[in-house]
Amino acid sequence: MDHWVRTTGCSLCLTAAVALSAPAWGQPIGLPSMGATSAAELSPAVEHMLGEAIMEQGRHDPTYVAALDINQYLTGVGRRLAAHAPQALSQPITVFAIRDPSINAFALPGGYIGVNSGLVVGAQSESELASVLAHEIGHVMQRHIARGIAHESQGTGMMVASLVGALLAALAGQGDLAMGVAAFGQAATIDRQLGFSRSAEQEADRAGFQMMRAAGFDPRGMLDMFRRLMNAASLNEGTGGAYASTHPLSIQRLSDIENRLSELPPVQVRPDPEFWFVRTRLALLQAVSGDSRRNLQQSLRNEAGTQQGMRKSAALYGLAMLDRQSGDIAGARSYVAQAQALQDSPQLAMLAIQLAAAQSPAAAEEVSAAAWKRWPDSQGVADGRAHALQAAGRDQQAVAFLQARIRQWPDVPEFQKSLADGLNRLGRMAEAHEAMASYYEQTGALPTAVEHLEQARKLSRDFYVQSKLDARIRQVREHLKTQRALLAPYRNKSDGQ
Repeated sequence: MDHWVRTTGCSLCLTAAVALSAPAWGQPIGLPSMGATSAAELSPAVEHMLGEAIMEQGRHDPTYVAALDINQYLTGVGRRLAAHAPQALSQPITVFAIRDPSINAFALPGGYIGVNSGLVVGAQSESELASVLAHEIGHVMQRHIARGIAHESQGTGMMVASLVGALLAALAGQGDLAMGVAAFGQAATIDRQLGFSRSAEQEADRAGFQMMRAAGFDPRGMLDMFRRLMNAASLNEGTGGAYASTHPLSIQRLSDIENRLSELPPVQVRPDPEFWFVRTRLALLQAVSGDSRRNLQQSLRNEAGTQQGMRKSAALYGLAMLDRQSGDIAGARSYVAQAQALQDSPQLAMLAIQLAAAQSPAAAEEVSAAAWKRWPDSQGVADGRAHALQAAGRDQQAVAFLQARIRQWPDVPEFQKSLADGLNRLGRMAEAHEAMASYYEQTGALPTAVEHLEQARKLSRDFYVQSKLDARIRQVREHLKTQRALLAPYRNKSDGQ
């Protein structure tokens, strides 16, 4: 790792002790019947801060899926649903994937929703996937997470005390936030190990059902997925039991969904073809053993032989990915050509860039230019284009391209990190530190962001740039001060218990 990429302060790596002390991901919150006063116990600002802290740790977890195209697609579906929520959300929705074959999804504080790869792979339509996301957004809308944390704090105070102590230490650039977040996970999962109450689940179902209809998904997908989960749970299947353990699957909930559907006429929807490619990509990511990869290959061959259109194209894409991974570049190119003739996708374009790179950096740069022209709204293709430019030695063009993508997607920190790498290659060290500061600021590591800004300030000889950096340093420090102030009431409450 280059010397200008520093990981101090609250930029975290998971240690073995943390990994053993608590699970990185999961739905930890039990929810009793509570009123609006308890929901207000955890303010939206503190809830968002907590979510960022968990995500900062979680991004270092080996099961976190960092693929831009996957998380862009999932977040797109989530935000499409959230735009039709029955009441305003206090947090923006961000959806991310976890490499785990069990069927599960969970809401974290701050509007973050995690989806296991097994849930996407198990879904038989985009509407089935949307039904689970809509349900989790229903929990976010009802502030069930904040209410659950408030309930824990009313019990022993352990959760809020450990969280506030860890967050305040991290905001001061001291201590290990990962241990604090692990303590939060332990307090929630070990002390109670409860999922949402049945009434909370029914509330989320009804809100999710309404969102699905308004967003243009088939609400029957909720019924299909619910039946699939109930069947898996009744058979005690490991893949389905995880979701049932935190989301009670009752006959009452099933009947409520069936009754609502009986009042609706059939609907025609136009699913996004990218669903099938993301589904295939996640199936590949979770197939880690030799047996699972062989089984997946056989399944993809069957789909390629029996399906049509987008599903066949996605199966051919999967076979191409397997061939590339085994070193059969010619076979992979053949599958890509067949797939693109049926249904093109950003994932096929990304793979085509990678296959061209096996030929030469110049070939990859040429293919990436065409791919970007075809898919100008794909973060995954943009990432492939930037790397192709860098591999071809076109660092100036890569930097300009990445700067444009940051303007296009200002909330995607990965482009800041790639920009910093490009600036470093050009010897523009002050600007590289400034880009890394933006990366850490966006991922919640504010003390580390300040360190990079101070390094940029020392390296710059331009008075105007120094003044601009001084202003940014003051701004980030003011943000840190505001966060500490937001946490102060919770610290004082915990101290008094």
